[in-house]
Amino acid sequence: MKGEGKEGNSAGWTVLFDGKSLAGWHPYRRHAKGKAWKVKEGAIHLDKSGEGSEERADLVTDELFSDFHLRLEWKISESGNSGVLFYVQDDPERYEQTWMTGPEVQLLDNERHPDADIPKRRASDLYDLIESAPSSVNPAGAWNSTEIVSDKGILEIYLNREKVILTKLWDDNWQQLNSTSKFKSIRGFGSYRSGRIALQDHGDEVWFRNIIIRKL
Repeated sequence: MKGEGKEGNSAGWTVLFDGKSLAGWHPYRRHAKGKAWKVKEGAIHLDKSGEGSEERADLVTDELFSDFHLRLEWKISESGNSGVLFYVQDDPERYEQTWMTGPEVQLLDNERHPDADIPKRRASDLYDLIESAPSSVNPAGAWNSTEIVSDKGILEIYLNREKVILTKLWDDNWQQLNSTSKFKSIRGFGSYRSGRIALQDHGDEVWFRNIIIRKL
């Protein structure tokens, strides 16, 4: 599968998270503090227990990406909900939230969160657009691996090394998917071919580690 490869700078891979700091990332809406995002034990942790954690701010990359292959590991808290978004436009004057601009791969506790009962909103679904299959997500508190490959309009999503979504972006079928989703009234959603990677602050604790990317 495309997910095989060496980490770091080998074979064109770039480390997006150094395991020690949030260098290379910033909160969406740069004036937001994003105080809940911490680095603990080699992972980015959305810690909702501290002061200021009620202030919501997704974390986005400083760098823009067009065709790319992203790899990361994540785990979610019990009843937790989060996501990884791509092609996000860092334009808060036009878009209040990251999800208004770029598609989201859902990260979810399928056993406890109510979204698991809604089609296209389970773990590794392309949120409100495409259902993933098979469902190989590990339970809350256990690490999962996710890969997103977007190459010349072909989108592949992997969960724990299994391909769970294969689709084409920006064609007539993609437009039809958008027109029947919650995004149908958001001008420009899902149309951008370059943007930032975002880690979602949905108000629940989530952890990310081993985040690397390769430009295609």
